[in-house]
Amino acid sequence: MPLTSCPSVLVIYTGGTIGMIKDSETGALKSFDWDHLYKQMPVLESLHCRIDPFSFDPLIDSSDMNPSFWIRLANVIEENYEVYDGFVVLHGTDTMAYTASMLSFMLEHLNKPVVFTGSQLPMGVIRTDGRENFITSIEIATAYEDGTPIVPEVCIYFENRLFRANRTIKFNAENFDAFLSGNYPPLAEVGIHIKYNRSHILKPNFRRLKVHRELDTNVAILKLFPGITPHVISGILNIKGLKGLILETYGSGNAPTDHWFLDLLADAIRRGILIYNVTQCKEGSVDIGRYQTSVNLGRIGVIGGFDITTESALAKLMFLLGRKIEQDQIRELLGQSLRGEMTVD
Repeated sequence: MPLTSCPSVLVIYTGGTIGMIKDSETGALKSFDWDHLYKQMPVLESLHCRIDPFSFDPLIDSSDMNPSFWIRLANVIEENYEVYDGFVVLHGTDTMAYTASMLSFMLEHLNKPVVFTGSQLPMGVIRTDGRENFITSIEIATAYEDGTPIVPEVCIYFENRLFRANRTIKFNAENFDAFLSGNYPPLAEVGIHIKYNRSHILKPNFRRLKVHRELDTNVAILKLFPGITPHVISGILNIKGLKGLILETYGSGNAPTDHWFLDLLADAIRRGILIYNVTQCKEGSVDIGRYQTSVNLGRIGVIGGFDITTESALAKLMFLLGRKIEQDQIRELLGQSLRGEMTVD
């Protein structure tokens, strides 16, 4: 149940568009004053919960997001985990899906809501989407039923929909409806009421939170395209220290059948590089062997990623490589759903 009769939430501002307001004198954008949150947004008083702000110093633009920052963010949540009922992370939209996916892997046995949100327009702009995104994220982060949080997982709330974080991508740079979860239904849809899709929300396990801080960044992403040359593929596969490659293939996991292409991949796998097959499509799943153009990928040892997103695949690969476990075990775990990040046939 909530720690007190008045639920509490820690709002963690990392940077991004949502934290900007217009200076009334100059008209220029400046940082929102999170330390005087209730003065800036009096409507928050009606939520009947305690909202405490925490701002990173310095703030970081989401385009500059990096693993060291992910570790700092995980540390803040761990240090405050026993003090708050939920967490809202305010983050720039461009790399929000990467950060939120990574946090889902780093925070093992998470039993409280961690809700990422942001906005396409600054909080201080009249038509901002930030105000509603922020208020609803607070409601979700403090929503308990029968003493248990309704959404005890890392998620992204944006424009009336709550998504599982590691199923989400940013697909639109212009509209308020900026995020998509093509292979998994929303965890909640928001209108007059918040309608939770309870059958698709992870269940709490009531085990002690465990934070994983060791991440290995010796990975790369290779997106296939018609006309790709051996020099391009060889150049990436021969990056010094490379341990894992996310291979963005066509359709349900298809790739060129040229001998030179398969030979390059097979040689890399023999050298110990893990190759993870992820579809370029916004919806759908990798099904190695469904078509002749993917049969050989399975034969040489390429690992199928089912319907995992590229963002989540990157996070998962960095996370598993950072655990310093045997490669056979990593291969096995890449084919399993660890945090609800993919649907395994």
